[in-house]
Amino acid sequence: MPETVILVGATLKTQTPDPHALQELQRLAETAGAATAAVYHVRMETYQAATFIGTGKIKEIAEACENLGADAVIFDDEITPAQQKNLENLLPAKVLDRTRLILDIFAQRARTLEGKLQVELAQLNYLLPRLSGKGTTMMQQKGGIGMRGPGERKLEYDRRRLRQRIARLEKEIEQVKKERALRRQCRGAVPLPQIALIGYTNAGKSTLLNALAGTQAVYADDKLFATLDPTTRRVHTRSGGQMLFTDTVGFIQKLPHTLVSAFRATLEETAFADVLLHVHDAASALRDSQSRTVRKILTDLKVPRVPVIDVMNKADLLSAPKLQALQAQYPHAIFISAQNKKNIPALLGAVEQALKPKWDIHKLILPAKQVCLLGEIYAKNLVVKRKILPNGNLELYIMATEGNWRQLCKKLTERKLP
Repeated sequence: MPETVILVGATLKTQTPDPHALQELQRLAETAGAATAAVYHVRMETYQAATFIGTGKIKEIAEACENLGADAVIFDDEITPAQQKNLENLLPAKVLDRTRLILDIFAQRARTLEGKLQVELAQLNYLLPRLSGKGTTMMQQKGGIGMRGPGERKLEYDRRRLRQRIARLEKEIEQVKKERALRRQCRGAVPLPQIALIGYTNAGKSTLLNALAGTQAVYADDKLFATLDPTTRRVHTRSGGQMLFTDTVGFIQKLPHTLVSAFRATLEETAFADVLLHVHDAASALRDSQSRTVRKILTDLKVPRVPVIDVMNKADLLSAPKLQALQAQYPHAIFISAQNKKNIPALLGAVEQALKPKWDIHKLILPAKQVCLLGEIYAKNLVVKRKILPNGNLELYIMATEGNWRQLCKKLTERKLP
């Protein structure tokens, strides 16, 4: 049986209420396996330091918990440890906030060792300030005559254990970061364009990667945070070249700082990309606010300035007038349907165009005697055009980095020596 929850969102009366404010929280609750029994939009003059919302509304929610048999009350904002403790004393149900709910979903979704380490670190950082205890059995032992208590407090012992575990996790994640850097270095040894898929959760990034790779490269589902762990796949272009596409963890509004910190190693993939594909959910009513959230998080992560292509996914779900209006709003965006694999060639063409500033186009005449180099040329470069000349030689137009081009010229020179 799924848990029954009550959702609570609070805004100040001086703020304009958002009619969609709690839709995302409800989807998060459903993703975590809970059923929503009631939703409360609380309007206040000011936030209460002790209980976040007013006592009158707390009594109303407490009665609803009793009548509806709610197992938990989930707040859309992050509440302090003191507020959580006070609310638990007043409400006959568990009290969670948005951060705790997202952490629970991440714990369910994490599959790889890296993902599990990052989730546990975020959970412990969230839990540490929320430990509490009382009584003589928790008296701190102090030095000096007459100052020796019964021993180390259980609370302090628990906190010390958590800090030790956090320190170990940070070391393990640092090791994972080094391993990821080595893998990135290995990919750099066979230089290929690196493209990172970024966007709001459930925008369709994983479905797009599957459509590009032509295989079920990564799990995709109509759920928030269906995938957490980054996945990289080689994608063949129309001209025969190859590019590396990486699916990254989805973003969300009010992303907890503990998660941003814990998943920094994963999100670093965006910093080393040649091009970013910002995947939008074209059919979402919250599309514009979701786009602003993604851009803000990228700014917070200090991602270097690289070409960004706006990809409007799920365009097939829009009516003709709405599609035309969105095309006018985003004239340079690529409109696709990852589910139906519509307009994928146009997207790959746009990626090739975006790569031009870094991957220069070179003309190469490959003698027929050196055709054995063709496989390596395709593996490390983007072949834009290929033509067989009357004398049997190949005329190639390739996109390559400066280092790639020098490497290739050197091999061509070496092959010409007797």
